[in-house]
Amino acid sequence: MEAPPEAGWARLKLATASICGTDMHYYRHFANAGFYLDHPLTMGHEACAVVDDPNGADLAPGQVVAINPVINCGRCERCATGDINMCATKRFPGSATTKPHINGFFRERFDFPARCLRPVADDLPPDHVTFAEPLACALHAVNRGGVEAGMAVLVTGCGPMGLLATVGAHARGADVTVTDLKRPAIDAAIAVGATTGHVLGDDGIDQLSDRFDVVIEASGAPQAYNQALDAARKQGTVAILSLIQPSPVPIDLHRNALKEITSIGSILYTHEFEDAVALIESRSVDFEAITAGRFSVSETAAAFALMDSGDAVGKVLIEGA
Repeated sequence: MEAPPEAGWARLKLATASICGTDMHYYRHFANAGFYLDHPLTMGHEACAVVDDPNGADLAPGQVVAINPVINCGRCERCATGDINMCATKRFPGSATTKPHINGFFRERFDFPARCLRPVADDLPPDHVTFAEPLACALHAVNRGGVEAGMAVLVTGCGPMGLLATVGAHARGADVTVTDLKRPAIDAAIAVGATTGHVLGDDGIDQLSDRFDVVIEASGAPQAYNQALDAARKQGTVAILSLIQPSPVPIDLHRNALKEITSIGSILYTHEFEDAVALIESRSVDFEAITAGRFSVSETAAAFALMDSGDAVGKVLIEGA
């Protein structure tokens, strides 16, 4: 007989998950941003699920929930201020940052703390709800960058996080420009709110220099930080959304001084998880335009192969049975 979930945890059935760039780093290198896996791990931290056993929580069997994967301690000074992303003892599934590692969501059934589950509208497609976690990360970078209505914003890189940063900046009323190496990725960004885009290496982009109030770096390429410093206006802001991998690339730090640029980091999110779910529930975002493919749990290897090919534009989804 299957043991019940531990106290405070609910048992869930996967509805839809999606592959993150950090999952791809673990897939390719067994490491991400300097954190190395100690042992084999089920990946996946972007997901929504169907409640199987509420285990005493105020949830209903069959209810669809968005999953906030950050298991913060709830007791430290950072948690008291709402900065759950800064909790020193937080746990995170599918990641080498948590020791010992916690298995992630690329499986049909799993348990998770009920306090991390957010019920959503019954008629909301699970394939859209799975965007909640990455969209929250993007919204956090938008907020950290101080994006406001009417601002000129550049997003460098139209991978999944760049596309969601575009969604977030557009939702704030900013005028969004994007750059990427591929025209289809730029077209996807325009479909979710970018005004214009430039293909690096093809378009003449000298006109991007000194133009933008906020630049959101979402490509993950160390060289893109120099592009961001060039594109930001004097006293503008560069917000780093991508988790740039450790690399010995020269940075034009003199631009920070000469232009008085504010450079700000961004990791995970705080209140933005709720904001992301609310934005999804508004049904104002065309998530189909930034969905690259759908696979079953049994086809997870094929889903990773598509992401690894470089041909995917947007999120690759993994759907439960």
